[in-house]
Amino acid sequence: MKIREIRCAGLRGATPEGGWSNELRPEDCVHTLIAVHTDEGVVGLGSVFTNDALVRAALQVLEPLYKGESALEPERVSEKLHQNMFWLGRGGSITHAISGIDIALWDILGKATGQPVGRLLGGVYRNKIRPYASLLMDEPEKLREHLLAVKSQGFRAFKIGWGPFGRRDRSTDEAIVKAAREAVGPQSRLMVDAGGSDAHWPNGYKWALNTSKMLADYDVYWFEEALRPDALEDSVKLREHSPVKIAGGEVLTRRQAFQPWLAGRALDIVQPDVTKVGGISEERRIAWMAQDHGVQFIPHGWNTAVGLAADLHLASAISDTDMVEYLTGSPFIDEITDGGWSLDQDGMLSIPTTPGLGLRLDVDMVTKYTGDKNLL
Repeated sequence: MKIREIRCAGLRGATPEGGWSNELRPEDCVHTLIAVHTDEGVVGLGSVFTNDALVRAALQVLEPLYKGESALEPERVSEKLHQNMFWLGRGGSITHAISGIDIALWDILGKATGQPVGRLLGGVYRNKIRPYASLLMDEPEKLREHLLAVKSQGFRAFKIGWGPFGRRDRSTDEAIVKAAREAVGPQSRLMVDAGGSDAHWPNGYKWALNTSKMLADYDVYWFEEALRPDALEDSVKLREHSPVKIAGGEVLTRRQAFQPWLAGRALDIVQPDVTKVGGISEERRIAWMAQDHGVQFIPHGWNTAVGLAADLHLASAISDTDMVEYLTGSPFIDEITDGGWSLDQDGMLSIPTTPGLGLRLDVDMVTKYTGDKNLL
């Protein structure tokens, strides 16, 4: 089975707010769907955390390397693409695009062998997992109402991020966290994401350490992106002295970038994004590396239904992964999935057991949000 062509289409019209300084508009494109078409008619689905113009350009660069390649060897083909990109932008948008290709090739391999991707990754440790609802921070009362609405949907774990947190004053930060804890209750997991990868993040080590102590008072499970993405030495100190777990890594790409963070014990929880880091092949290797260093792997998932499906299979195949991120209120997760997603009475999400990613997209909804009738 050979790769015949790779198509892509950007998602637009309902792009969720990201909390960024330069805020996203609904018509902006930051997520792109990929479809790998084979000479035997099997189609694999992928997702890329990058604007569609950049993905399209990356595919043009990569086409001579992937066209005619085996569609049943995701790790080898993806590594071939990585290895040939040393001089052409490895680590940026090209690596993001390779992520989508790799996810789609695993989907194809699963469909061709009749196996779910999780089993192909070496074995399934679980058939369901707890999703944590991921949503933006807001003023305390608005945030409380939002969290109560999300809790009513069945979620039992919550991450609040960005918004005014760390951007105004300490009293605002604490009022936000206090309101969140009161809304979700003492039995729910609550995580806080400062959004240190925002442009010109103003806070440093001392702010992060002092804030971690405040978060501990509200039983916050982890503190995410408390520092700028390149502040490795400060992250090492913060993880050592913070009373709450330190999480991060969503902006890093390829396993080599994670090595100093894991070996240096800069994180308690590592969060690679499968739609950025190099795909399922690369993320599995990062998860294994994390285990070797005593760091828990919980994937970052602020992307699409395809990214969520990939995260579910990775989570099924890594022994100590106990949660996945679920971006709430995004049509790119909820509406483009044929049949949608549902939680059980314990707030758990089932991991697909059908071949490949086990994901069917609603063609009409994909067309609505991409304007492309020919992607699939």
